[in-house]
Amino acid sequence: MKDLEGFKSLISEPKKVVIVTHFKPDADALGSSLGLAGYLKKKGHAVQVITPSDYPSFLAWMPGNEEVLAIEKNNSSVEEKAQQFVSNAEVIFCLDFSNLNRINALGDMVREAKATKVLVDHHLEPEHFADFEHWDPKAASTAGLIFDLINMLGEKSSIDKDIANCLYAGLLTDTGGFRHSNTTQKEFLIASELVGAGANPSWVSKKIYDTNTLARMKLTGFVLSQKLIIIPEYRTVYICLDTDELKQFDTKTGDTEGLVNYGLSIEGIRLSVLMYDRKEEIKLSFRSLGSFPANEIARKYFEGGGHRNAAGGSSKLSLDETLKKFLSILPDYKSQLEVDD
Repeated sequence: MKDLEGFKSLISEPKKVVIVTHFKPDADALGSSLGLAGYLKKKGHAVQVITPSDYPSFLAWMPGNEEVLAIEKNNSSVEEKAQQFVSNAEVIFCLDFSNLNRINALGDMVREAKATKVLVDHHLEPEHFADFEHWDPKAASTAGLIFDLINMLGEKSSIDKDIANCLYAGLLTDTGGFRHSNTTQKEFLIASELVGAGANPSWVSKKIYDTNTLARMKLTGFVLSQKLIIIPEYRTVYICLDTDELKQFDTKTGDTEGLVNYGLSIEGIRLSVLMYDRKEEIKLSFRSLGSFPANEIARKYFEGGGHRNAAGGSSKLSLDETLKKFLSILPDYKSQLEVDD
C-alpha cells in the first residue's frame, strides 16, 4: 500500500465500515472478508459484510457468517438494507475483485457512495476506483494480502483463532491446497503464522473439502462418468451441464465448485472448461496448466477474466451455442496447447 500512514489514520478511530466481495463468494472472498471484519471489530469499528449473492453452505462455519448480509435474487428488502449500509458507510473495503461490475447491483452503490474506498485484491487489470489500494497480482490470495496488511500495521498480535481460520481458508483454497503454481515460500510462511495464531489446518480442510451432501457426490459421479469430454488433439477437456441435469441433482450454490479441476488431473490435458446453464446466462470456469492463458480466453470471448491458470466468464448464448463458440476458438490456441512447460 502506497500511503500506509494515510490508511493507518483512516482506521485509527472507530467508523462505520462496510466490506463487500464478489458475486458467488468462494473461500478466499468470504474468508478474507470475515477475517478483516474480525480484526476491524477488535479496533472498535462497526462492521457489516455484504455479499452480492448467496454462497456455498460449506463456508457457513466461518466465524461471523451469521452476520453477513447476502443479497438474494428478487428480494428488494435485502437490497434496500444493503443500500442503506453502503450509503451510511464511512469506509468501504472491496475484497477479492478488481472491477465494480463483479459485484452486480452493489457496484453502482459503491461507486456512488461518499465513503472512502479501500481495495484489497490480487486480480489483474484493476479498475482503480479506490482511494487506497493494497493490490498485488503476484499474491496467491486476498486472504494473504489481508494478513500482510494487518502485519504492515504492526498488529499481527490481533489475529486470533477465528480470524486465523478464516484467512487460512482463503489461502488454502486459492493455492489449491498448496498445489497450484502460485504457491511460493511466502504462502507457507503466512500459513505458518496463521497456524501459530490458532488456525487449525485439518479442521478447516475438512470443512471445505470433506463436507459434501449426497446430491453433490452423485453430481460429481455423473459428471465424471457421463459428462467429461476429452478433445485429445487440443489436449482439452470440457464439461457441459444443462438446467435439467442441475435440477436432477438438486444442485445448490457451490455444488459445481471444483468439478473443472478434475479435467486437469488427466495425463496430457492442458485446458479444462466447465460450462453450466444458470438460466439467465451460461457460466464458464477455465483451468489450465503452465503458461497457457485461460484468462485470455475468458476475457476475449466470454466477458470474464481472472488469473492465467484460473479464470471465469459468462455467455448470453444458449449452452449449445456457447459450446460451439468455445470449440471454434480452440484451433487458434492449438500451438500453445501443444507446449509442455
